[in-house]
Amino acid sequence: MSLPVIPAPAQTTAADGTYTLTATTGITVTTPELAGPATRFIQDVALDTGLELTGTAGITLAIEPVDEVDPVAGLRADGESVDERHGLEITGEGIRVWGPTPEAVHRGLTSLRQLISAHLQDGSAVLPATRIADGPRFAWRGLSFDVVRTFHGPDEVRRVIDMLALYKLNVLHLHLTDDQGWRVEVPSRPALTEVGARGALGDRPGGYYSQAELAELVQYAAERYVTVVPEIDMPGHTTAVFAAYPELAPTELRSIDFGDGNSVPLNALQPDRAETWAFVEDVLDAVIPQFPQSAYVHIGGDETWGMPDEDHAAFVERAAALVRARGKKVVGWQEIARGATGPDDVAQYWISIDVDAMDTGNAPRLPENVLPMLLEHFQKAKLDAPKALAAGTRLIASPTTWVYFDRPHGDPSSDPAQEEARKRLGLEFYGPATLRDGISWDPVENTPGVTSTDQLVGVEAAIWCETILSSEDLELMLLPRLPGAAEKAWSHHTPTDWPAYATRLAQQSPTWRHRTWTWHHSTEIPWQ
Repeated sequence: MSLPVIPAPAQTTAADGTYTLTATTGITVTTPELAGPATRFIQDVALDTGLELTGTAGITLAIEPVDEVDPVAGLRADGESVDERHGLEITGEGIRVWGPTPEAVHRGLTSLRQLISAHLQDGSAVLPATRIADGPRFAWRGLSFDVVRTFHGPDEVRRVIDMLALYKLNVLHLHLTDDQGWRVEVPSRPALTEVGARGALGDRPGGYYSQAELAELVQYAAERYVTVVPEIDMPGHTTAVFAAYPELAPTELRSIDFGDGNSVPLNALQPDRAETWAFVEDVLDAVIPQFPQSAYVHIGGDETWGMPDEDHAAFVERAAALVRARGKKVVGWQEIARGATGPDDVAQYWISIDVDAMDTGNAPRLPENVLPMLLEHFQKAKLDAPKALAAGTRLIASPTTWVYFDRPHGDPSSDPAQEEARKRLGLEFYGPATLRDGISWDPVENTPGVTSTDQLVGVEAAIWCETILSSEDLELMLLPRLPGAAEKAWSHHTPTDWPAYATRLAQQSPTWRHRTWTWHHSTEIPWQ
């Protein structure tokens, strides 16, 4: 039985009959700790569908164990051990949702939200009698969100959090710093926001999140069981840092010019300078308290072009030690494995490009001296995941091939305006990706060196904003790809059946339309 639910539930059992849900339906909670999930559900159903549930009965919530589904693998970004397994049963008499924790019940109510939206017609939803037992395959299920190259304000971040919550994703990894800007307040280093936050990529406007705005975003996410993880990218990707504090920069600033106004900086924070570490400590001391739910700090560590390998390793190891000394755990891009990592660290695998099979003739836009640098980096990258695993370091699966949403859309759109946008959105270097591509992989089978779920923390997609100019562009690249990433992170069913998934995906569009979310109208999907 295929229900219009993404991610696909672990177990579904059909029964005879239906239950008709209307505005007079309401919720009964069997314990006060479920009042929050109940209130959130009522608010979300109204936002998803316009249906306001005003009754007092029909849906019952309870705290009870669910043992039919395998326990989750991986680690959570909040460092907690929370059982998200849940049950959902619909009969002719009503609806019952249960789980061992309030978060588990919230996940069950999320499935119910999708069922209501898919079946709603003329103010009522006739729901098929069914029983669901479900729980996640992986504990870490997220999105890495680049707010540097194009700055996205708090309202748009909240919309993204709502998208994550609808598909049971529970991590928002905020990429807060890069060459093009600095987006988080460090009171002891005011120039980071006064100077470093002024711009974005090209001539795009800059910006940053005040401490008050970040506190609101972190709380908004927590109310939806999403943990916000901060990334401070270092030692490379620090052009904005050097603009704010030139004394931190190398004596000679170097870059490779693309000839079109863009360039690749070849500069990094230097590990042998005392002022470097005073800066890093100031940043960590200011940033960590702004993300109290996160057990992790992401230290970047990627693409340190022009930096000697030994300097990169030395920097990563010392930065990681400073994070640990502040009671947090370390996560970084896969290149951190070139230093010494351990069992408590997490490396984020992303370079899934097969450099040996690359057709370098597809990269004519790159300057002659850029392509060799990239190829050398990709060759080194082949050793990162195996080295991390050998050290007991677990991985987040974020392969460029399948879950980098800055790839151009491979599917045509039925909307002519979107077809025009499709010509400019996404990095041509990666090549286009279809929706079917996005669900045609497996985190264990397609991550180098991984043989079991125990070696993975989870799955995280990434949206980079080099080509994204607006909130509409952002959402056009996120949807309908995000549900596919959630399918890979949550569902125990592998491989994913494409025709069944396409049907389930088609039934998500009423919610997106009602939420005024923009999505790519792929001609491969029979949208409702």
